[in-house]
Amino acid sequence: MISLDWDEVLRLHGYRITPQRQLVLEAVNTLGHATPEELCTEVQKYAAAVNLSTIYRTLEVLEEVGLVTHAHIGHGAPTYHSVEEDSHIHLVCDTCSQVESVDAEVAEVFVQILRDKVGFETDVAHVSVHGQCAKCLDRQKLL
Repeated sequence: MISLDWDEVLRLHGYRITPQRQLVLEAVNTLGHATPEELCTEVQKYAAAVNLSTIYRTLEVLEEVGLVTHAHIGHGAPTYHSVEEDSHIHLVCDTCSQVESVDAEVAEVFVQILRDKVGFETDVAHVSVHGQCAKCLDRQKLL
């Protein structure tokens, strides 16, 4: 499979290359996982005039062409990350709010059970599992 640069991907889908799109994509890659608000703060370091609505519109385009994806990690805004990352599941600590990514293969058995028993195909890239991280569990044991 041939790997395309982000600008080639946009052109193939009929989109122009704009400084805003480049800045948002760079911010996604720099921050790893980030909400639109966090991306806006990062982008505004280099282009103060870019507003949140531009970030949302740009993310919509970047997701449509397959350069970024999102997950709903909490009750707030979605978190965006590059599709170049391996497919992963987000582990969210409800105590300290830390988010850890684990390879999606840890859910293979669960995904297969859903496929076989229910006929449901799971997109694990959008999965987040809430609980407590090891540090918070250790702290709790000390109390």
